Amino acid sequence: MGEYSALLEEARRTATDAGALLRRFYDRPGEVFFKGEVNLVTEADTASQDLILERLSRAFPGHGFLAEEGLDRLGGAEYRWVIDPLDGTTNFAHRLPVFCVSIGLERRGALVCGVVHNPMSGETFWAEKGGGAFLDGRAVRVSGIAELGKALLATGFPYDLRTTRTNIIPHERFLLRSQAVRRCGSAALDLCSVACGRFDGFWEFSLNPWDTAAGAVIVEEAGGRVTDFRGRPADIRHPEVLASNGLIHEAMLGVLDEP
Repeated sequence: MGEYSALLEEARRTATDAGALLRRFYDRPGEVFFKGEVNLVTEADTASQDLILERLSRAFPGHGFLAEEGLDRLGGAEYRWVIDPLDGTTNFAHRLPVFCVSIGLERRGALVCGVVHNPMSGETFWAEKGGGAFLDGRAVRVSGIAELGKALLATGFPYDLRTTRTNIIPHERFLLRSQAVRRCGSAALDLCSVACGRFDGFWEFSLNPWDTAAGAVIVEEAGGRVTDFRGRPADIRHPEVLASNGLIHEAMLGVLDEP
């Protein structure tokens, strides 16, 4: 049992219950709103966030919270939960069954725990700092692929494609230099797929803290590496994330550094 086991166990139960709630919403039509030109939010997002906040704030009343749907509370607390109640909202709204609940935990600004639950597959990934990474109780490790040309990669695209830097050119370069690139629509699940060896690497621009907080812990505890695009230690407040099995990391940094 690790230092954060009790917190992690509560997060796992909460993520599973939030996932069950999302399944119920998925099985019936719901109202979809726009919080940008193409960025969606559904009734399920807010209902899931309300459930997670109620559960964790009751269990840990002194903790802070940061979540996608406008929640930023007790920012100076020693512990802060970083929550995406529905990562993959666009998939969910279009009935594409690739989405998840993501709950990360910071202590004094450092990530210490992460849980990602996939309601459609029933899979739950979790990790505790220094304790390894797990999928449904089974320890997972990153892949052993050491050549970029043999690597299966994943990425995503920002909602605002008119930003000064998009992912189109790096995507093309990686398509030509890897085995293949997938775009699944959930950064948290992509990170977990790196952690368990389904993907060998993942990169994305324009991410938010709740997109990567849980997944970053899980990748690192599975033996992988998570940085920004210049190779510096990952910071969930920074919008660029590169995660890999470690073996192809420098090659991926090289591609991202090309003019």
